[in-house]
This record gives sequence, C-alpha cells and structure tokens, in this order.
Amino acid sequence: MSNFLAFDTATEHMSIALQVGARAWSHEGAGGAQASSTLIPSIMGLLSQAGVGLRDLDAIAFGRGPGAFTGLRTACSVAQGLAFGAGLQVLAIDSLLVVAEDARVGALPQQVWVAMDARMGEVYAALYAFADGRWRMLVEPMLATPEGLAARWQAGPPEVVAGSALGVFPALLQHCVAARQVPLARPRASAMLPLAAALWAQGGAVDAAHALPLYVRDKVAQTTRERDAIRAARDAADVLS
Repeated sequence: MSNFLAFDTATEHMSIALQVGARAWSHEGAGGAQASSTLIPSIMGLLSQAGVGLRDLDAIAFGRGPGAFTGLRTACSVAQGLAFGAGLQVLAIDSLLVVAEDARVGALPQQVWVAMDARMGEVYAALYAFADGRWRMLVEPMLATPEGLAARWQAGPPEVVAGSALGVFPALLQHCVAARQVPLARPRASAMLPLAAALWAQGGAVDAAHALPLYVRDKVAQTTRERDAIRAARDAADVLS
C-alpha cells in the first residue's frame, strides 16, 4: 500500500488524514480563516503520531474545491509548499467528489448528487456515479441556485443527495423526498484517502506547480496571509522531511 497525506479546507471544517501502509490517522478542526494558521501544525502533529516524515510519503492529496476562496488557496498553498520541500507530487481531488465518497454506502452502483452550501444563496453541486469500484463524473462541479438545482431534480429525481445545502435550503428537500439524504456528508480527508489511492494508481499525480484550486466563482486576489502560508509550508517541509 502507498503512503498519502490528505487534507481539505474547502468548508468551515479542516480535515486531515494520513495513510501509512495499512494504518491511518485523522484530525478534524475548525476551517475558514483559521486553517491558514493551524493546517501546518496539525499536519506536523499527525506525522509525529505516525512516526514518519514527509519524505516517507508517496504523494500529497488535497481538496481543490470548489469551496471558500480562502480555504481553497490555503490547501493549494500548503500542498505546494510541502510537496516542493519534500520533492513529492500532488493529487488534486475535487472536494465535491470527496463528499460523494463520504456519503457512499457499500460497493453497489449508486449515483450521488452533491449539494454544498456556497453562501450568497447559492449551491455548489455535482453528480457522480459509482460502479465497479470507481467514480465517474456525470455533471461537473457548478454553481447553482437552489431553484435551478431543484428544477434539475424535478426532471430527473436523484437517488442520493449529500451535503450541507440540504440543511440550508429546505425547499430542496421537496424535490428529493425519495432519495437517500446525507446532509452531514462533507469533504472528510479520511474519505479522500481511497480516492487518492485510486488516482495514484491511474497515474494522476502531478507536479506541485499544478496544485491549483478549482473555482466556479470569479477569482479574487491572494491575501498576504495566504502568501505567507506557502512560505511557511515550504519551511515546514524541510523540518518534517
């Protein structure tokens, strides 16, 4: 088995997981603006628990979004910094796909609509199908209004709906009453680990320079705090590896 570090800060939750052979460790914490200052120390703590350094890993997986601007750029900056410092490749994984994996039950074929609160009265949504042990994207990540998403579901009733938008936009519930609903599913790094292993096996690892966020809203300028994050990550990589 391969060794991976995985993390996601696309939401108000920070999630980190580490796989070393057959063993795994995880850490959950507050995300948002706090993640830029707590992600690296939390990663260091997890590596210390496992008794490994960055150079013992095969790759670093991160949630590339869509999600909150600050959270996405923090994840990308830290992934870049750690990977550059340790000479590793990165695995960029859609955060909404991680939500689908978090909601998956068993190995039977299933289709999962992911609907995450995007704030500003909008929803980040995507549709994924699981079959034969792998995921396939049917509708790519998009920014939708609750009304627009409800119209899609009215035309094609969903089988499974996962994500925080179910608790934020009650009107959506009227259009997925027959679906299995998983409102507490989120981009947990523990769910990212099997996705990372699959992407790694497919040769999907890329150079750290390609650790880029997936935006479905217009970009905004990088903040000083976020620029500091990548510098701190590179410095930490020298210590951890």
